[in-house]
Amino acid sequence: MNDVSAYTVTADELRQFIERAEQLASEKKDVAEQEKELFAEAKGRGYDTKVMRKVIALRKRKPDEIAEEEAIIEMYKSALGMQ
Repeated sequence: MNDVSAYTVTADELRQFIERAEQLASEKKDVAEQEKELFAEAKGRGYDTKVMRKVIALRKRKPDEIAEEEAIIEMYKSALGMQ
């Protein structure tokens, strides 16, 4: 037996969810614009924004994960005679 009453949707509750989602989307857009402006300013001052983004990504990772990846990269470079 399917209990339809468990899935009852009220217009007010639905509207609240929709409005919250719209607010979050708006905030996300604002943050993305601020980030774009920050990187444009950094680039204007001579920083390499591509490298900055890589450094930010590295800071999110665990040191042992980074060390392992760097060791593998060095091994691959050595195998290809790139050192």
